[in-house]
Amino acid sequence: MATVTITESPMTVEELLAVVDGARVELDERVRARIAASRAVVDRALEARDVVYGLTTQVGHGKDTRLTEEQIRDEQLFLVMSHSGGIGAPLPTDVVRAALAVRLNGIARGGSGAGVPVAEILAAMLNARVHPVVPETSSVGAGDLGQMASVAQVAVGLGRAEYRGEVLPGGEALRRAGISPLVLGGKDGLALISANAVSVGHAALVVTRAARTAETADVAAALSMEATGANVSVLHPAVGRAHGIPGQVDAADHLREVLAGSGLTAPGGARSVQDPLSFRVVPQVHGALREYVAAARHAVATELNAAADNPLAAPAEGALISNGNFHPMVLAIGFDALRIALAHVGQLSERRMAQLWGAFFRQMAGGPPPRQPVYGLQLRYTAAALLPELLQLAAPATLGTPPLDLDVEDHATGAPLTVHRTDEALAVLEDLLAIELLMAHDVLAQAAAPVTGKGTATVLATVTEAVGAAEPYADAVHAALRSRYPAVVSPGGAAPQQRPESGRTVERPPGVPESFDVRTVVYLRRGTNPPNLGDAASTALHHAHLAHLAELGRRGIIAANGPLLDQSDATLRGMSVYTVDVAEARRLAEQDPAVRAGRFRVDVARWAVGAGRIAFPEGPVGERVRFEDL
Repeated sequence: MATVTITESPMTVEELLAVVDGARVELDERVRARIAASRAVVDRALEARDVVYGLTTQVGHGKDTRLTEEQIRDEQLFLVMSHSGGIGAPLPTDVVRAALAVRLNGIARGGSGAGVPVAEILAAMLNARVHPVVPETSSVGAGDLGQMASVAQVAVGLGRAEYRGEVLPGGEALRRAGISPLVLGGKDGLALISANAVSVGHAALVVTRAARTAETADVAAALSMEATGANVSVLHPAVGRAHGIPGQVDAADHLREVLAGSGLTAPGGARSVQDPLSFRVVPQVHGALREYVAAARHAVATELNAAADNPLAAPAEGALISNGNFHPMVLAIGFDALRIALAHVGQLSERRMAQLWGAFFRQMAGGPPPRQPVYGLQLRYTAAALLPELLQLAAPATLGTPPLDLDVEDHATGAPLTVHRTDEALAVLEDLLAIELLMAHDVLAQAAAPVTGKGTATVLATVTEAVGAAEPYADAVHAALRSRYPAVVSPGGAAPQQRPESGRTVERPPGVPESFDVRTVVYLRRGTNPPNLGDAASTALHHAHLAHLAELGRRGIIAANGPLLDQSDATLRGMSVYTVDVAEARRLAEQDPAVRAGRFRVDVARWAVGAGRIAFPEGPVGERVRFEDL
């Protein structure tokens, strides 16, 4: 297993993502010394009975009220308990892990005044995969106080946590993981909750998704260029050099790579001297998206490595300084701007669909109707319905927070909302781009024209595969393509990371082939029952497939999808394999009225098949048990 060591050097976004994906985290000795020096500032202030916000005074509007000695001893736990409040679904595990890692790295910067045991328990929770249950809505972006209080409660043995697929009282989760609860001292409670770790951690995941979507938007545009015979002069390197915008240059370079070998690049390949703007300005608009992705990523990296505590423990000055570093304003505005760029990319996609619609019916003029289904055309009006949603999501999310706490807290950034909205906007844009691919596929299938571009031929094959694998309904075809796209790797794009394999193992039952991908997957029934899994398991999984597959894909819980690699056994045909966050899949399934009414069981929806074995993701790696015992 990979290890990320937190040092005095800045943590990279890639390192954060590695921790999210399961890498162990360790603290080097210099960081431990830095944290201890920060805590020493707090200890000296307590000894001197200095007036310090949140340490020897109340917080919020009670900032000028001194605490008694007895109150000081109880204040840190009181802060943790009194600030925990939120509603909504629990945050996905990826976001929780990201938040834990962000807060740990923030404490390692040395400005929090927390003790070394605070950092150690956050690292232990990450390594043991003890994940606090954190409601998704409670923060206004001036410190994710309510959400981080849910994290802090688990650290002290309270609250709720998911451990090995089971939601437990926080103390029990720690006990099973062999972790001793934290005893708060100094300003440990305030240090744990007064942070934007949820916003920053989620932002790192979202901006990574946005970078991938920018690449795959190029692929969709390129396939539409193939379908309409577009003029690729707009991609000439001289155009980008003349404008001087790096994102535009990168977009044009990628598009040329995707189209390398296409007939469009040959002399006379274009049908027109100049195309509509939805084709002509793709490098400019997709380049703008890249520019704002880069700006948002820079803001994420800055906040990830910031000492953003209030009060700030400054060892060099020997002081605790009240400040506003908990206000991630640049990050929040950056994600507002990023959604506008996403909306422009969506506008171009929808306008190209209008051109594809015209191209299809021009091909049909005077001829018989197509024999094959035209799923892209069937979804054209769906795309028109999605575009307003994307445009409305582009509205600012950072301007609407009202004054709070007797007008002492009279401004907020809205950071968690703007990051969440950006995640939603990406899902809508990816839905649009998938429809564009299906429409381009319809046009190309009708024309029976060869597609020879390096990347366009690959993505067209992926679309054709999705159409053939899905049930013959437009929504099923779209879901099948969305499970493959934008996970499809385009030329120049990065391969999506796979989750590390985990789980207790059992002997492979008869009928289950050995030739599975080396990753943890979940059986979902399509047609006949999975062999040897039992009716209850297959029913629950089939329900999860039918009711929640689209939502799982939209939220990025499904990482990969495809037919079983070994289709030789007739009992396995029609099966599909998905890499999923099992706990999140079960939680979504449990929201369904049919599940609550008892018509489906989801407690067995943890069945997974790994490389030649059945696995339970919540079990310790390597534990051998009999299949019958499961």
